[in-house]
Amino acid sequence: MTASSPFPQRQYSPLIAFVLAMAGFMQNLDGAIINTSLPQMARSFGVTALDLSMGITAYMLASAAMSPLASWLAIKAGERRLMVVAMLVFTASSVWCGLAHGLTEFVLARIGQGLAGAVMGPVGMAIMLRHTPKSELMRAQSVTVWPALSAPIIGPVLGGWLTQTVGWEWNFWLNLPVGLIAAFAIWRIVPATPPEQAPPLDWKGLVLCAVALTCLLAGFQRSAEAGNERILALGLMAIGAVVGVSAVRHLRGHETPILSLEPLKRPSLRYATLYPGMVFRCLFSSAPFLLPLLFQVGFGLSPSVAGTWMLGYFCANLGLKPFTSTILRRFGFRNVLFFNGLLVTISLLICVFLSPHESAFLLILTLAFAGASRSMELTALSTVAFADVSQEERRAAAGVSSILQQAASAAGVPVMAFCLSVAQSVCGHAQLGLPELHMAFLASAALALAGTAGFARMPKSLGDEVSGRV
Repeated sequence: MTASSPFPQRQYSPLIAFVLAMAGFMQNLDGAIINTSLPQMARSFGVTALDLSMGITAYMLASAAMSPLASWLAIKAGERRLMVVAMLVFTASSVWCGLAHGLTEFVLARIGQGLAGAVMGPVGMAIMLRHTPKSELMRAQSVTVWPALSAPIIGPVLGGWLTQTVGWEWNFWLNLPVGLIAAFAIWRIVPATPPEQAPPLDWKGLVLCAVALTCLLAGFQRSAEAGNERILALGLMAIGAVVGVSAVRHLRGHETPILSLEPLKRPSLRYATLYPGMVFRCLFSSAPFLLPLLFQVGFGLSPSVAGTWMLGYFCANLGLKPFTSTILRRFGFRNVLFFNGLLVTISLLICVFLSPHESAFLLILTLAFAGASRSMELTALSTVAFADVSQEERRAAAGVSSILQQAASAAGVPVMAFCLSVAQSVCGHAQLGLPELHMAFLASAALALAGTAGFARMPKSLGDEVSGRV
């Protein structure tokens, strides 16, 4: 969706970046915290923990269906107003999740969260881009990327403590003060934008995009299941792919499409959100799934001990963050993404050779190495994405970037679960074990290497204005 009026260039505001980071933190924390309370919630609702996965699926599908509409709504209602409304809806839906008395009510509340969350991501990014010159993008991203790095650390620990002490409901009610403060701060700090004339709503494009995204993501989520479930998953993915091709053709030919694909012609956005950026986002989203399995199933550690090791991994993510800007400024995006991609590949290969008899010191080094390389690659991808995107394209770029990142992240766990199921068939084992996990890490390393190769063709000077090398 392209805007009809030019984007005024303003001075970078740390306060705007901070309040938008609060919104991102609330979303990321909600996703990281819910898994810790699933058993207790299942007992409260009188269902199984597997049944409660409907709540996670409902959030994902509602978000996928709503995402294409976010840019059009931002033009129609104004970015600041829409962001505040979305945050209030997300907050109210979070309170409803905690008040739910049954599975149906909980799923409806999660749909509300998903609809609001689909708007908060791209619109928040568009606001940040509107008020940030290219030369200040790295400073802004250094603030807004913290939620994605810190929420996986805080979420499981905080969620477990709240569930055991005051009840699982407080995992959702925690969003009430955060959401209200962030909504108020955005209304007071973010400047109001002048009204714009929204083009007619592209209903056909909206329907095609929504159907394609929901079918693809639902298919990805079910792809690791056996028997009829896998057949259903493949069918959904096939439908999503066919409808997706139709959606792309429609969007390219429409004068005012619901989702503009024009920003993908820019090399920075293409490298960061398609190939090879999509490969790395898929891999990084699968790490919280594979590593606990390695420690619990492969090494036979207790969940609490495995959680402690995971805490070390995510702390290494945060530990490198203060140095990422300096590294990017010194070496440039192309060099960092390529050579750090090799380090990501090596960190995954090391996991192929880990055994339950490894020393604690070696495990700490491995996790620190893996966490630091993940942090560097994710920060570089997030920062370079809009390096050569014009001011007029930034809203559309934020929308398409958000959708592609969501799709890549949603595919991570199903792809690795599928690799594990194939490995289990190859090994002929009735139960998942260490050999299958080693094979999954080997597949991850191969994917990382394939993604790294894509950065070899990236222009060497791409993003120099953003990193400060120029």
